[in-house]
Amino acid sequence: MIAGMLVATGNESWAGDFIRIKETEQIANLQTAVFGYEKDGVRVDLIGAIHLADKRYYDFLNKYFENYEVLLFEMVGGENLGPNAKPEVAQQPEKVDKLAGLRTLYESMEKVLGLTGQGAGIDYTAKNFVHADLTMAQFEALQKEKGESLLSFMIQAGIAAERPERTPDSLRLMRGILTGRSDLVKLEMMHTMAAGDTQIDSLAGESVIISDRNARCMEVLDRELADGRKKTGIFYGAAHFPDMERRLEEKGFTKVSAKWLTAWRVSKL
Repeated sequence: MIAGMLVATGNESWAGDFIRIKETEQIANLQTAVFGYEKDGVRVDLIGAIHLADKRYYDFLNKYFENYEVLLFEMVGGENLGPNAKPEVAQQPEKVDKLAGLRTLYESMEKVLGLTGQGAGIDYTAKNFVHADLTMAQFEALQKEKGESLLSFMIQAGIAAERPERTPDSLRLMRGILTGRSDLVKLEMMHTMAAGDTQIDSLAGESVIISDRNARCMEVLDRELADGRKKTGIFYGAAHFPDMERRLEEKGFTKVSAKWLTAWRVSKL
């Protein structure tokens, strides 16, 4: 395990965001939460993620996940990953990947920012991994039923969002891109990234991308708890967690711990 990666906090930091920025005059850290919840001797941890991060962030998580009996993971269409894939869904006719454009965007950002993608950084073959998300067929059917698309969701989230404390400076962004200074680009994008969970949470009650996927995750959690699991981790994008925390509280779980993991560590010098 990488020493010093997981930082515990006092009770005053338990409420609020699942993504935050901690910075000094020299360093800016973009951090994701690891919040623990308990009920009758059963432990559930929400382990926040962002889809692009420093490689050591994912290296740490791969080791940290070994602490759990089961690790529930997000990925639309990821039912064929991990050791628990069901034979009946193992092979399906090839379909157009509706998320291909988003993946291409992330791949481009990896190069510009000098970061690692979640798909490349996380070991989805780990023996305790359990898929806890919609299949691609379910996702597409629900989006069609609700008249939702990834583009429309992001537009609505942008309209509903409060203005972040600091918006990226376009000139600094361009300077970072043209000079190959990924640290400059990341410093400008950091506050927008940190505001993402609050922005997306504003639409959680009416979206396939958040609410329906979270509902599926809770179904899988209920199944695992019924099987006697005492320590479960849920690894989802941090933007899912304001809604997911509410669902856990409705089940009677109480937050008992808060820790933070640095996803981006950027020099300001």
